[in-house]
Amino acid sequence: MPRVALATCAALFLAACQTAGLNQATGPLAASQAVNIASLTEVISSNPQDPGAYNMRGTAYGREGRYNDALADFNQALALNPSFYQALANRALVHREMGNSAQALADYSAAIAANPAYDAAYVGRGNIYREAGRFPEALSDYERAILLNSSDARAYYNRALIFQSQNNHVLAIEDFTTAIGFNPNATEPYMARGLSYLALRDWSASIEDFDAVLGRDSRNIDAWINRGIAYEAAGSLENARVSYQRALTIDENNRVAMQGLGRVN
Repeated sequence: MPRVALATCAALFLAACQTAGLNQATGPLAASQAVNIASLTEVISSNPQDPGAYNMRGTAYGREGRYNDALADFNQALALNPSFYQALANRALVHREMGNSAQALADYSAAIAANPAYDAAYVGRGNIYREAGRFPEALSDYERAILLNSSDARAYYNRALIFQSQNNHVLAIEDFTTAIGFNPNATEPYMARGLSYLALRDWSASIEDFDAVLGRDSRNIDAWINRGIAYEAAGSLENARVSYQRALTIDENNRVAMQGLGRVN
């Protein structure tokens, strides 16, 4: 692969290691629409002492990005039931989305103290540790989550991100593959595994994974760019050209795609 392409690959690789990926469901944040918020508000009006109703409405607010409203509901749920571990984990996730890592860490730890068997809280806390570079603690939490729930794709995926960041691509690929087995419709594990294959110079396997991403999301610009890099490295310049061109139809000013197209033209 040309030197410029290797540098590009490295930059994309680092970005992939930071992806949120499968981390969004570290508590029971159900997919809720505005109509559900109205319905839940009626439930709360009828029974204002029900912590579960506040937790459910808080999850709905969280899904809509109304984080302050979500925090208010989780706070009320916990005022009514201080050991409500799901509400603690949900509040932690909202704090994480708001960039309040210390509060998120405290809430995940409180959820674990309230229910040491709650695997989702270990995944959530592991993510906070991972993002802070506290890899031994993150790995310990992911491994605990796997012991509690061996089919938790999130734990394998996030553990793989640590292996990947340490250039241990063989172990990363094993965990990404396990995550895909448990959640085959998620795009993030395919993308990340493709990048590990790319780092190992297994061009055909990386292309297969980027194609898997594009089969699920045809406008994923990173997949088109990485597919172009893989084809370029494999010497298939026409396929690389097509990939970079497709990326530019999504973002005509993308510098990485423009540079790639310039190399193969």
